[in-house]
Amino acid sequence: MYENYYGLTSKPFQLTPDPSFFYGSKWHKRAMSYLQYGLSQAEGFIVITGDIGTGKTTIANSLLDNMQQDIVAAQIVTPKLSPDELVKMVANKFNVPVKGSTKSDILNDLEAFLMNLHKQGKRALLLVDEAQNLPLETIEELRMLSNFQAAGKPLLQSFLLGQEELQPILRAPNMEQFRQRIVASCHLVPLTDIECQAYIEYRMQHAGWDGRALFSAGAYTQIFQFTHGIPRKINTLMDRILLFGFLEELETLDEEAVENVIKEVSEEMFLPEQPTPTPTQAKPRGILDEVTEDGQVKDVEYYKTMLTELVDALDNALSQKIKLTRYIDRLLQKKYKTYVRLKSDD
Repeated sequence: MYENYYGLTSKPFQLTPDPSFFYGSKWHKRAMSYLQYGLSQAEGFIVITGDIGTGKTTIANSLLDNMQQDIVAAQIVTPKLSPDELVKMVANKFNVPVKGSTKSDILNDLEAFLMNLHKQGKRALLLVDEAQNLPLETIEELRMLSNFQAAGKPLLQSFLLGQEELQPILRAPNMEQFRQRIVASCHLVPLTDIECQAYIEYRMQHAGWDGRALFSAGAYTQIFQFTHGIPRKINTLMDRILLFGFLEELETLDEEAVENVIKEVSEEMFLPEQPTPTPTQAKPRGILDEVTEDGQVKDVEYYKTMLTELVDALDNALSQKIKLTRYIDRLLQKKYKTYVRLKSDD
């Protein structure tokens, strides 16, 4: 309804994950780098966790949208599947017949399918979304599926995406064998206030916004405070703000407009009212806060800066490793093609 009014060519804040609207915050870029690194390794498990609405599925869809032609991918969203049900679902996603077959038959047919892909110079990738719903024995079944191998390489690679509850599941004592096959993991966090504004503007521009002043600085602040930087909440709120602006024929969306929408959304979502903190309520200390003997919190900016620099250095190292791996892959493919051509000449 509001697209024409604000000069947009599409809806910028739809709830359905759209890879074309993928916004790469610092942590989202890192998660994507881990997924791409996992693809380049062609083995092991990649685990991406994050709170509800932080963009795990969007990352997965973005990865699938830019998939290499030699990778056959399947994505499943998991309810609480038993090991047998998981095997059937995986086979079904790869179009391997399951009706009337025993688990043993399905596994044999699935291995034959994967081996046939390998002979064609292809490989299979499985993305498991909402993986925190899987019981321990079902996650163990995923590990068993990675035992299908050819020339020392697994025929099936799996990426697990789940909420934070997935982390204690994988830390269970009897999951040691699975943990040893995890090549990388990353936990998505909400956007910062700066990233929140950049996220809104990015999606608006992607939907055809010409960049003219539309939101006040105070409006951005209120949006961040209400959504806590969670992308899905931002999408829900922003969609309503733009609709409100259209209905009220507003050219500029300021703090008052955003506050009106927040009140409406809060009532509709049955959000609890936030109590006003009293002076006697203690402020919770962060994990990096240091306390002196008299109870005063020391300045920890130095340590935060050190950690930030370390994280940036690790990101750069990972990026360079991905580039090197891709170069080696291309070189090996070129040598293999030369070898095949020479053999055919003989």
